[in-house]
Amino acid sequence: MTHSTTIQNGTENYVENRHAGKVALVMGGARGIGAGIVSRLAAEGARVTFTYASATAEADALVTRIAESGGQAIGVKANSADRVQIREVISNVTTQEGRLDIVVANAGGGTKKRVDQLSDDEIDHMINVNIRGTLDTIRFSTPHLGEGGRAIVIGSVSANHFPDDVTSIYGMTKGAVASLVRGLSRELGPRGITINNVQPGPVNTPANPQDGPYGDTLRATIPVGRFGRVDEVASLVSHLASEDGAYVNGASLDIDGGYSA
Repeated sequence: MTHSTTIQNGTENYVENRHAGKVALVMGGARGIGAGIVSRLAAEGARVTFTYASATAEADALVTRIAESGGQAIGVKANSADRVQIREVISNVTTQEGRLDIVVANAGGGTKKRVDQLSDDEIDHMINVNIRGTLDTIRFSTPHLGEGGRAIVIGSVSANHFPDDVTSIYGMTKGAVASLVRGLSRELGPRGITINNVQPGPVNTPANPQDGPYGDTLRATIPVGRFGRVDEVASLVSHLASEDGAYVNGASLDIDGGYSA
């Protein structure tokens, strides 16, 4: 068994060597929650490849920070709505590394408007990235996962919580992801592979800053009285990816301070 030690670093607790020797792929990892997951897995010993669609500067900076901290990470430009590019990234990682232990489908996004105000392109983008991109990431990567492999999807509490009248289609796509995870748990479990869905609520990121125009309104609806931190989501992902999370399978886990309670 790998010896592990918890290391306090600011507000983040890393478990040294928790993922030593493992190979991880994070789809959508240059910024926000994705970058937090990449940093956490790398800090705990995994060799991490992550993708980004357009955030080249952020991706380069993330790779540099991780290298300076003694970790290993590689950024690859790829469109998570493009099936060919997803397949190519996974093929390259498994060929170069010779294995794949952890895959995190984090790429996603959406436009919050009433259904009759959404354009065809906006609807297609949400479906292509949130549903099809997630499905393709899982179906192309899981054949490479062996016993103890971990597949983790980053969904949203919007799958089952609708606090306003502009999240119906975005929520639909995240609900589809939750359903996919439940079904695949039956398929992957007998192979010793777990799959779970992490559903963040309001988290302080550049795309949804706690001091932004909607910060006070959202904060008032969160029982713990604050936005979540990226490292808190990354900690849950790391747990699910570890041996400690081996009996969690097919779950959709809200991490939202009680926002959707």
